[in-house]
Amino acid sequence: MAQPLVKKDDDRDDEVEYSPFLGIEKGLVLQEARAFHDPQLDARRCSQVITKLLYLLNQGETFTKIEATEVFFAVTKLFQSKDTGLRRMVYLIIKELSPSSDEVIIVTSSLMKDMNSKTDMYRANAIRVLCRITDGTLLTQIERYLKQAVVDKNPVVASAALVSGIHLLQQTNPEIVKRWSNEVQEAVQSRAALVQFHALALLHQIRQNDRLAVSKLVTSLTKGAVRSPLAQCLLIRYTSQVIRETSNSQSGERPFFDFLESCLRHKAEMVIFEAARAITELSGVTNRELTPAITVLQLFLSSSKPVLRFAAVRTLNKVAMTHPLAVTNCNIDMESLISDQNRSIATLAITTLLKTGNESSIDRLMKQITNFMSDIADEFKIVVVEAIRSLCLKFPLKYRSLMNFLSNILREEGGFEYKKAIVDSIVILVRDIPDAKESGLIHLCEFIEDCEFTYLSTQILHFLGNEGPKTSDPTKYIRYIYNRVILENATVRAAAVSTLAKFGALVESLKPRIFVLLRRCLFDIDDEVRDRATLYLNTLGGDDSVGETDNDVKEFLFGSLDVPLSNLEMSLQNYVPSEEPFDISSVPKEVKSQPLTEKKAPGKVPTGLGPPTSNPTSTVDGYEKLLSSIPEFSSFGTLFKSSAPVELTEAETEYAVNVVKHIFDEHVVFQYNCTNTIPEQLLENVIVFVDASDAEEFSEVASKPLRSLPYDSPGQTFVAFEKPAGVPAVGKFSNLLKFIVKEVDPTTGETEDEGVEDEYQLEDLEIVAADYMLKLGVSNFRNAWESMDPDSERVDEYGLGARESLAEAVSAVITLLGMQPCEGTDVVPNNSRSHTSLLSGIFIGNVKVLVRLSFGIDGPKQVAMKLAVRSDDPAISDAIHEIVANG
Repeated sequence: MAQPLVKKDDDRDDEVEYSPFLGIEKGLVLQEARAFHDPQLDARRCSQVITKLLYLLNQGETFTKIEATEVFFAVTKLFQSKDTGLRRMVYLIIKELSPSSDEVIIVTSSLMKDMNSKTDMYRANAIRVLCRITDGTLLTQIERYLKQAVVDKNPVVASAALVSGIHLLQQTNPEIVKRWSNEVQEAVQSRAALVQFHALALLHQIRQNDRLAVSKLVTSLTKGAVRSPLAQCLLIRYTSQVIRETSNSQSGERPFFDFLESCLRHKAEMVIFEAARAITELSGVTNRELTPAITVLQLFLSSSKPVLRFAAVRTLNKVAMTHPLAVTNCNIDMESLISDQNRSIATLAITTLLKTGNESSIDRLMKQITNFMSDIADEFKIVVVEAIRSLCLKFPLKYRSLMNFLSNILREEGGFEYKKAIVDSIVILVRDIPDAKESGLIHLCEFIEDCEFTYLSTQILHFLGNEGPKTSDPTKYIRYIYNRVILENATVRAAAVSTLAKFGALVESLKPRIFVLLRRCLFDIDDEVRDRATLYLNTLGGDDSVGETDNDVKEFLFGSLDVPLSNLEMSLQNYVPSEEPFDISSVPKEVKSQPLTEKKAPGKVPTGLGPPTSNPTSTVDGYEKLLSSIPEFSSFGTLFKSSAPVELTEAETEYAVNVVKHIFDEHVVFQYNCTNTIPEQLLENVIVFVDASDAEEFSEVASKPLRSLPYDSPGQTFVAFEKPAGVPAVGKFSNLLKFIVKEVDPTTGETEDEGVEDEYQLEDLEIVAADYMLKLGVSNFRNAWESMDPDSERVDEYGLGARESLAEAVSAVITLLGMQPCEGTDVVPNNSRSHTSLLSGIFIGNVKVLVRLSFGIDGPKQVAMKLAVRSDDPAISDAIHEIVANG
């Protein structure tokens, strides 16, 4: 008896893996569709073929116009079948094929007949299909039937009409649906749960652009007219929207808040949760208002339903970011969720506990988390690691237990992103907690002995070279570093050589030992390792070509590279070997990420110089050569910066114009790149008249018109302004394009002798503070910051007001300053309540500037910012603050 049972189980396993759609091909299915033409229709077979067609469409398979048309006409023949199941499949396939207006006529009569059928299933589906495939003309003819369907006694028919109304309102026929308001309002009173839900959704969409109408709708329905739990959830969302829109009133009262509190006592769990979530997300919510919501969420934590536990702990996790004390009462219940079978619930519980726990509970939490970490995926582990990092910064005295925990999980199995998150956390703790420096560095040294990721090994060695020499006993790290030279690949060996050199430069007692180790590296098989060893031996030994003093050596080893690597690479590639050595000061410092021109329409591009966009330095050089070749501008001095092109016309217009702003110390030159897009016209004496009445600090000093502008042949006209020297003057400029138009015979190409004066209004142009800042990347922001004079530092705090998100605030300030984000600090992690951005740049006058931006956001989305600036000139530090204050 055992053998048949085993065989049966094997067969069952095979059936689980089998898919009826495995390997189906469009061509074969289209051949099978010929069954739709059979005089004696096989309903079962036709349903199977339609199922295959639907599968292909939903998998992204595309049908040609001919194929879709053939299938559509074949499907229309199936209306003669009386089989209910087949008819439902016919409705589905017609909706998915979305026939053209010419083809829709073929099925209109059949669908309208079904819409008035005695079979409710036919009526509902016919309404859905008609509203999906027909245009406004036919909808006007059947509007009477649709309005009747909205208040139909059968809930299936009524819901079909209401859902169709929602789709029509969002797409092409909103005016027709808005005429159904009375019927939809009647449907809101329906006893059928789904009908009430769909009716409320449609009624809100009809009124959504009228705040007063939405407020009246909420007022009328919060009095108890809604019975459907689904509709009640919608009503809670609409109520929250009204509260948000009216929360800025001076009285400080929240309208409808009592309604949200009453929903916490509803019999349906979904309504209770929706109300609790809405209360926790209110702007400026107080602890007293939060308490009832937190209480019901705490009850859900012990629910037998995983979805309720997940919803509750996820909401509490968000609340813990802004009101950690309010969530503390739930900690005991969340601790029981650490062992939950659902790993998502367990992860959220742990991270919430880490946000709300106190110093005395950390050790107990660490023991629980240790057993938990091996059971979850890397993506969840990263969340836990980030929460532990935040906890350690919150309670720095507990760094030992938290650092040991990070060190232990660092040695366990895991992917690159997970290990990188741990390493980044240890690095941050070492930097921000002085007592944790030595233990953290030892943990990192032990990790690189078994690290399989080259990137992490090189990053750790780089960090070790900056921090290790500053510890009380730098000697203990040398063994770890030199082992990398012996045992690792060439990339890591080269990084280890650089790290050894840094120890030799900063720790005088270690210099003889470092010399011995570096000499051994001279025999390495890799060129990079040998070259680095040679360079550092000469540097540490005082080679005059590098530097004679200790300060020169330290600047060489620890100083930041003040030019973008891409620009340096390009300059080195273009360098022609000669007796003159390569001069790094000739490398452009601006980060060029945009090409010179931007496309407006195919074949109609207003271009400037037209250098190859693959070369970021050639654009700068090209502009400088062009401007210096024009006598009117040749005396302006060295070009400081050229902007990316700014479009002054819309796409597909008669004339395409963009402008490039060239910034000099005492002048600004506008280069207008113009393209004539009309073949029958020739433009002559083209010039832009610029009105600078809104830019008081600027005065026009020169202009250079464009003599001729044939069709599709780009040209440039220039206007120059004088401004105060070295000052970031700002202002708005109005632009009017003037020219003489001459008609051109398109057949012969001959141009008329007489022309007509004409003009064309362009968009306004602004000079902003960011135009006076060059983007400059630094390889090590911390070293660059510390190398600057602390006396030049200026610090102040600013309120940025209400913002949609922290990321929006960060982006706005970076755009305002026009500086280069360093070390990826322009990216704000999701759900962050605080963030630090590091920026660098060169201000006009070739003044190097570094900026630290510390952002924080509170409950009502009010963003505060602390701005710290260091520069080569303290006056420029003050100027940066003035830009932010006026921005």
